[in-house]
Amino acid sequence: MEIGRESPRAYEEVRAFYHALIDAMQSCKYSPGWKKDIYPSPEALKEALGAGTLYTGRIRGQIVAAMVVNQEANAGYDSASWPFPLEKDEYLVIHMLGVHPNFARQGLGSQLVEHAVSLARQSGMQAVRLDVLAGNLPAERLYTSLGFQYVQTLSMFYEDTGWTDYGLYEYLLDEDAEGEEFPISGNRRYRLLG
Repeated sequence: MEIGRESPRAYEEVRAFYHALIDAMQSCKYSPGWKKDIYPSPEALKEALGAGTLYTGRIRGQIVAAMVVNQEANAGYDSASWPFPLEKDEYLVIHMLGVHPNFARQGLGSQLVEHAVSLARQSGMQAVRLDVLAGNLPAERLYTSLGFQYVQTLSMFYEDTGWTDYGLYEYLLDEDAEGEEFPISGNRRYRLLG
């Protein structure tokens, strides 16, 4: 899979990917609770594309996975009991990470997370944070298998779910860890390059 930053020109293609993902996830046991044009909203997609924070994974030119990586966090993050309090400019947040179910179980979600961690390292960040809809076991397992630590569950407001419980997760970065091993999908490992 080739991971790259998308430009605003890719808006319609990215929006179509998320719509296809939402349609495909409707019948899945663990749905992220996303709704077309509510989450992710057209405005959020355009903003991320314009800011250069939306990344896609492509196989043979087709978008099969996507995410946003930026420094924007839900207001609930401010009241969380993070083990190491950080300023907003000291961590990146992963949003809207999705892999189309037709490409599930190929490690593509892990590759996106790996890319986000690499971006955080290159930017001199202290951590990567994210939230997961409580009970979304596949997402929870993915992040913990990659070294993210569960922090706590908080009720937070999002347009698509209203006030709902979300699990907060954090991956702390070690300044001296460039090239450290980063766990991928259970027992496989790879070397993180810068």
